[in-house]
Amino acid sequence: MFLALGLAALLMTAIVGVRYLLVSGGFAWATQVRHPGLYATQRRQIVREIGWSLASAAIYGVPAGIVAWGWRTHGWTQVYTDLHARPLWWWPLSILIFLLAHDCWFYWTHRWMHRPRAFRLAHAVHHASRPPTAWAAMSFHPIEALTGAVVIPALVFLVPIHVSALGVVLAVMTLMGVTNHMGWEMFPRSLVHGPAGRWLITASHHERHHRDYRCNYGLYFRLWDRLCGTDAGLGRFAHDAGPHPARPARDGIADRRGLTGADRSGGGGA
Repeated sequence: MFLALGLAALLMTAIVGVRYLLVSGGFAWATQVRHPGLYATQRRQIVREIGWSLASAAIYGVPAGIVAWGWRTHGWTQVYTDLHARPLWWWPLSILIFLLAHDCWFYWTHRWMHRPRAFRLAHAVHHASRPPTAWAAMSFHPIEALTGAVVIPALVFLVPIHVSALGVVLAVMTLMGVTNHMGWEMFPRSLVHGPAGRWLITASHHERHHRDYRCNYGLYFRLWDRLCGTDAGLGRFAHDAGPHPARPARDGIADRRGLTGADRSGGGGA
């Protein structure tokens, strides 16, 4: 049993690590094609990002591997393989539930990571990427990686989901994690600046977090940032010409630090 658990954890770690290298490497190549030389001065940073990310791969892989082993051998979790075991409308709804739950967890743990002690201890590793690159998606201190690694393994015990829908969730998690850090916007302007962009997080939105720190904490959606007054709007990339756009008043951010009243008083989970 313990040998099987160890092998499952090792295999999943390898899968997560290879997935990271392939996806981040693919978008790093796309960056070189689209914006030649954008990462030219960040080679030492990229080496550090890859090192932290491969360490995070093990932290993500071990619990995922154990849960996957338990599902295949003992029927753990509520993951199902028969598409007709539940109504077909549950397939897209389960994906949305997973993404909303993950986004909520990420928002509040991310705000906690920006408290001074937690930031110095763990989150500073991620923010050492200035500006982040496509390789920074999993560049976390082990403490931060652990807070992210438990979410999906926990949700599969709580929310029924088809194995293919779970694959969609993992694909969205991987793609948004990479594309939100790569230093340029891959989505069309009509999406980013249109109605959908008011609720979805893209690289333009997350770039502002890496510049101003205490704002734009979400992962997939701008919902919690808007509800909690921490949405500072879209950012401008360093390679773009012109002044940084002013923050819209409706975003509820009063100054460059992005501090809400709760943050100034030490509360609110930032």
